[in-house]
Amino acid sequence: MSSSASQPRQDPLITTEHTAAVDHAITSRRSIRRFLPTEVPREVIEDILRVAARAPSGTNTQPWKVHVLTGQSRQTLVDRVTAAYEAEGNAGRHKEQYAYYPAQWVTPYIDRRRKVGWDLYGLLGLERGDKVGMHAQHRRNYAFFDAPVGLIFTIDKVMGQGSWLDYGMFLQSIMVAARGRGLDTCPQAAWNQFHSVIAEVLGLDETSEMVVVGMALGYAEPDAIENTLLTERESVASFTQFLG
Repeated sequence: MSSSASQPRQDPLITTEHTAAVDHAITSRRSIRRFLPTEVPREVIEDILRVAARAPSGTNTQPWKVHVLTGQSRQTLVDRVTAAYEAEGNAGRHKEQYAYYPAQWVTPYIDRRRKVGWDLYGLLGLERGDKVGMHAQHRRNYAFFDAPVGLIFTIDKVMGQGSWLDYGMFLQSIMVAARGRGLDTCPQAAWNQFHSVIAEVLGLDETSEMVVVGMALGYAEPDAIENTLLTERESVASFTQFLG
């Protein structure tokens, strides 16, 4: 065997600048909560999805289904879900189809959840007990935080837990590809509660298909105070064990 066979193959396209650009696309991704009305060309959206579709999936099942809403279709969904959110007597009527969060919170997860919530509310000037202000801020989820593009992701119910892991990689690929094009996103589990309304608007058959998550896509409002929120991350040493 020649000595060259044991050496990594060098990709001429992988330069220091290329690595820095990829790292920046990943590390600059944030959940943006106020967007500009600037439209995103369809070809750009298609390009993002084309690149993201290279995300891995078990035995190449590619379990993702994407519903892209702009213009009137987006506004119709926003109006319908916002009305359901604001309707009296809706408590308990709209429930998530799957448990996104744990039934019982424990440290350190509840601590991180509380901190990011209060950090956001603090930037917005919302104090503890301001239920009206918090309700209004939560409602902005259902306007895609003013983003011109709303994405609703669905999956066939026949697919198993592994496909949901695949789906996460697909969603991350979308968000990174968007950053690589100067766009921003906000993945939104808030939509899941109103899956029945979403199904009506999109014409989904809920006996076989279910909503995974929603996502806002567009250009971040650069002067919005809520977009300055930078969530903390644990150090590599805190969650990694290296075994020699």
